[in-house]
Amino acid sequence: MFLNSILVVITDLAAGLLGNASFRRHFHLLLSSLLLFGPLLSLWVSHYSVFAKRTHFLYRVFLRSGWGWTCIFVGSFVFVLSFSVRRSLTLSLRHLSRLAVAGGLWLGFRKLLCLLENATGSCYEPLSSTLELASGTNGDQPLLLLREGETKEACVRSGMLWRGYEVSEDALLLCLCCLLLAEETAVFGPYLSLGGPSEAPLRILFLFCVLLLSLWVFLLLCLLAYFPQFPTQLLGGALGCLSWRALYQGWYRHGPSWYCPGRPGVGLLSTQSKQEETSETLCESNAKEIN
Repeated sequence: MFLNSILVVITDLAAGLLGNASFRRHFHLLLSSLLLFGPLLSLWVSHYSVFAKRTHFLYRVFLRSGWGWTCIFVGSFVFVLSFSVRRSLTLSLRHLSRLAVAGGLWLGFRKLLCLLENATGSCYEPLSSTLELASGTNGDQPLLLLREGETKEACVRSGMLWRGYEVSEDALLLCLCCLLLAEETAVFGPYLSLGGPSEAPLRILFLFCVLLLSLWVFLLLCLLAYFPQFPTQLLGGALGCLSWRALYQGWYRHGPSWYCPGRPGVGLLSTQSKQEETSETLCESNAKEIN
């Protein structure tokens, strides 16, 4: 009972914050500010920190599978919320289709960025140490030999160096996931205010989504502070923000139809309010009949 009360308090506070109109309007500006000024933190952070290593647990387990974690928690929350309101599998699948659209967009960006890197980059092989000794060059920067006809994946797998035009996939993914989480979980506050059923499993799923959103923001800040790559990270974040704007602020506003899944909450919150209005009308008519 005590733990359930704590869960209710925490989720109510988080739902109030994420459902706040001001937060939803300015959250993308917060991410943009992090992308612009986050690399300046590299002047103050310690490069001996555990977060300065790419092999850290959070990078290996969560960042490399960021889209999978987002789909698991957001998909579970969206399905349970929509199904608990309408008991309609079709409606639940329609709301889940937004994740499928974002996933297809993410895979498309990965393919395009891979093609861009392979088209604009080159693979370099360091000179052997024997050649360096023979030439007497012991500078800080070793000489490099250009290798043509290599892809980035084959080049890196062979232990060589790749130099080319890159866009940060990590920044793109983290910005897209943060904005997607903020949009999909924002409906929970209005849903609670309308008196929707909020059992412990639904609140736990919502809490996991909030924790995942906090983790993505933290990892984005760590990448900008410990592994600054300007402007590649800025370009990646810009693509993530533009994708969110094109989907949630553009296409999804056309409303649910055969070609559009609609915005989060459409068909859920409106139905809940209509049910309340219907029940109030019935109560008033019954009272008149009694009088």
